Amino acid sequence: MGNALTKPKRSTLSTTSAVVSEGPVIDAAMAKPSHFSLVIHGGAGVMSPEDLPPAVREKYVLGLKEALHAGSAVLKASGSSLEAVEAAVRVLEDCPLFNAGKGAVFSRDGKNVCEASIMDGRNAEAGAATLLTTVKNPISLARIIKTTTPHVFLASVEAEKIADANGLEIVDPTYFYTEHRWQQHISEGPALASSHKEPAITSYSATDESKVPDLYPQGTVGACAVDVFGNLAAATSTGGKNNKYTYRIGDTPMIGSGTYAENGYAAVSGTGDGEYFIRYAVAHDIVARMKYCGKHVSVQEAAHATVHETLKGAGGAGGVIAVDGQGRVTLPFNTTGMYRGFIKDDGVAHTAIFAGEWY
Repeated sequence: MGNALTKPKRSTLSTTSAVVSEGPVIDAAMAKPSHFSLVIHGGAGVMSPEDLPPAVREKYVLGLKEALHAGSAVLKASGSSLEAVEAAVRVLEDCPLFNAGKGAVFSRDGKNVCEASIMDGRNAEAGAATLLTTVKNPISLARIIKTTTPHVFLASVEAEKIADANGLEIVDPTYFYTEHRWQQHISEGPALASSHKEPAITSYSATDESKVPDLYPQGTVGACAVDVFGNLAAATSTGGKNNKYTYRIGDTPMIGSGTYAENGYAAVSGTGDGEYFIRYAVAHDIVARMKYCGKHVSVQEAAHATVHETLKGAGGAGGVIAVDGQGRVTLPFNTTGMYRGFIKDDGVAHTAIFAGEWY
């Protein structure tokens, strides 16, 4: 990726974007107001339906639905949107299929380095952590930083000490090892500092038909929610880019880039080419379109314009999930697929990987 900033094919703030259809039934379900809503993603990327066997798809669908039900259980019990997004993301962090927590990719030095952020739409309070190698659930650390420290963003050893002091589970770095991620690591170039391979640990997805490295999401996981009180929240977690510089920091922990929430407008979480999400403040851009263009700009129009015009026009690939204060959701992406889903107060969990193909 070059350092030159490409001028995006950007529409003016007053312009609305055509919303890409997911089919009449799903379109209606996404646009329907709800007492509470939760929307999640498990990463976006270039993949082909023909290369993803049904048995593998089923595993991803089950992982997504488990996260949806964990978060919606909080919302159904009148819990906060902040609690709900944390609960949903923790499930995705614990599932080796997704690039966060247990499923984190390796850096070029052969390390699993995680980061996460969370934001409360009620008051713009946020917490973020990066350069983590021993915290099992980075999203919970992000929330603790938001709640217990005077800072928004902490890193490395000091952040991990806060996790330990607040009772979060601390693990040996080998916990994050999975065979399919190691194969991704070595297949995309020799490890620069790794001179040995850690002992193989059986992966959740370790079956012959699922050993297709390019199909594993290399983006992020995230969740956005609105609760019964109308409060919005967003959360995002990742292992970063495969073979990234070990101390590279992506968009995921940067408030406004990979995560943003503001009551009255929307909560947003992104996944994709992190450098572009940083350059164009993608998550905040969606809220800004709604906030400064007038009430005629919906969350669907704002998100689609940012993803398909600003992001894609600049050369960036990826997608976002978003929900507004009335429970309407949107999940646009400009790649061939994005692991995603949503659930509302009717309790029906909708999940998808490719465009127009819902489970």
